[in-house]
Amino acid sequence: MIKKCLFPVAGYGTRFLPATKSMPKEMLPVVNKPLVQYGVEEAIAAGMDQMAMVTGRGKRAITDHFDISYELEHQIAGTSKEIYLDSIRGVLDQASFTMTRQREMKGLGHAILTGETLIGNEPFGVILSDDLCLNDGESVLQQMVNLYKQFRCSIVAIQEVPKEEVYKYGVISGEALKDGLYRVDDMVEKPSVEEAPSNLAIIGRYILTPDIFDIIRDTAPGKGGEVQLTDALLKQAKNGCVMAYKFEGKRFDCGSVDGFVEATNYVYENIYKHSIN
Repeated sequence: MIKKCLFPVAGYGTRFLPATKSMPKEMLPVVNKPLVQYGVEEAIAAGMDQMAMVTGRGKRAITDHFDISYELEHQIAGTSKEIYLDSIRGVLDQASFTMTRQREMKGLGHAILTGETLIGNEPFGVILSDDLCLNDGESVLQQMVNLYKQFRCSIVAIQEVPKEEVYKYGVISGEALKDGLYRVDDMVEKPSVEEAPSNLAIIGRYILTPDIFDIIRDTAPGKGGEVQLTDALLKQAKNGCVMAYKFEGKRFDCGSVDGFVEATNYVYENIYKHSIN
């Protein structure tokens, strides 16, 4: 039903400087796999096989990662090291990749709009690679696809956060339809504690309907002078329907050093060590 997933990967990753001065933040490895590959694998698990990347200057490593490296393949062919390429070979066999550039950093809404030419007039997933989501069962995006089949509207993933941290996120309020599922009636981008309508924070997983592109086009710059996806989604919610889903699974904020280290430790102890034994 939903075949395309959009990856806004043009950001600078300033919180990881100087490492990200010449290396895309999305290529930071959690143990032995870059963040963006975890996201692509999640999209594939949700039934999506067309990956649309909105990149920027200095992001060529992402394009190269999702391509064949003939020299490397030749050098390790037939050796014990060849097994280390299995995961990326699997990704390349199951998905196609298209790229376009966001020439100016004007916010997440602008990045989504930049990807319109790659998506077209159909619903699509969005993954922000900074948010690493891990599950024993269905991936977060798969859970959201299942909901889309029922509601056929835009869906955002949400998580309860400490009240004092709401300023880092887009925050929603809405009517609870059942445990963990809300029909959104308000959204605020990075509110103060006093302004926040709840402590339900949007994290980097979305299912969006294609009318969002026209809404973004008509959305003025908001918080920080950027075109905010949150503002466009609020318009969509007021004029139609946007659902918010409290997902099942673990989420690590790998856009922060603390979250990145936490994710690395978790993956090493719970996934990587078991894969090599």
